[in-house]
Amino acid sequence: EAFSPPIAARGAIVVDAGTGTVLWAHRPHRRLPIASTTKIMTALLALRHLPSDALVRVPAAATRVPLVREGLRPRERVRAWKLFDGLLMYSGNDDAMTLAVATAGSKRAFVARMNGEAHALGLRDSHFSSVSGVIDQGNYSSAWDLAALTRVALRDARFCRIVRTRIVHVPWSPPTFEKVYVNKNPLLGTYRGADGVKTGWTTLAGHCLVASATRAGRTIVAVVLNDANAPADARRLLNLGFATRPG
Repeated sequence: EAFSPPIAARGAIVVDAGTGTVLWAHRPHRRLPIASTTKIMTALLALRHLPSDALVRVPAAATRVPLVREGLRPRERVRAWKLFDGLLMYSGNDDAMTLAVATAGSKRAFVARMNGEAHALGLRDSHFSSVSGVIDQGNYSSAWDLAALTRVALRDARFCRIVRTRIVHVPWSPPTFEKVYVNKNPLLGTYRGADGVKTGWTTLAGHCLVASATRAGRTIVAVVLNDANAPADARRLLNLGFATRPG
């Protein structure tokens, strides 16, 4: 179905999460930098490895990652569930590095797992070089692959619980005492049924959004990459998805 005017994304797709049916797409296999939507893969792998109450030691390297950090301290010991909240809601790059090292022993080993999982899932448009998406070089995917990856991630109950949460108050050890994570997904609380998933932005990737919503037991996933109107276009794609009869 054509849009008028066309959406601004360089790559986009809308799928029925239950069946995998593609309901509409625009250059869905175009390989693009994906910024922090990378963290969907990071979360998927780390959730498989780390129970929520696991005590994770923050490596010094995690406290030096560029850009968005929640301010983890070197050698601080943190429960994994707090790091997952920080990863998926606040989008902390220090959370991503900490979870990666806790899961695989090193960033390099974790990136290898990311690419191994992408291969196992048949994500032919994807290659990972970053655990957070903060580095664009060599880190790319497509709207098609992100939708497929998201369908897998949404089968994890812990992942679903986090990405649908708008705000959470997290107790912390002194001198911090408490952190407040506010989900960056602009659709939560503003679009009926919105329940995920992940935002992303870098200068090169532009605005990226993987959005999901559930109505009457049917979940639709929309992906827009490098889209100056990402929230509005994601809403339009979700509307299209719900207007398309299942079958």
